[in-house]
Amino acid sequence: MTRPETDGIGRRRFLRYLLGFSAVSTLGMVAWPVIRYLIPPQTRAGAGEGKVLVGTVADIPIGAAEVVPVAGKPAIVINTAQGVKAYSAICTHLGCIVNWDQAAQVIVCPCHDGRFNPATGSVVSGPPPSPLPALTATIEGDDIFVVVS
Repeated sequence: MTRPETDGIGRRRFLRYLLGFSAVSTLGMVAWPVIRYLIPPQTRAGAGEGKVLVGTVADIPIGAAEVVPVAGKPAIVINTAQGVKAYSAICTHLGCIVNWDQAAQVIVCPCHDGRFNPATGSVVSGPPPSPLPALTATIEGDDIFVVVS
């Protein structure tokens, strides 16, 4: 018995194509995150080379703070009476992201209640073993920049 002639591709060939396509797409879905991890992203500078615009003086008034992304990492920018200060927002204890306690005017880690001095970044209380790493913040006009190194 002979099979009738059909136009196009047969079921077996279609299934082979489908299986091949799914294998290639699965490989791509696995390889793409690995490639992105191994090749770091290019950091985009703000208004000048090595500076990232994080806000304005109106956005962060004196006595206030904001956690902002700087070069792919969180930073906390505080506007004090002595000027603008910036620190890494990653707690030195277990790597939690710190917050600003407006009422107490202190940097607080929500994980284990570590507290940091907003003027120096030093540990006031709690389990953090070292101060928050300082970043360089500048004000140009009304814009607040953090220098990326």
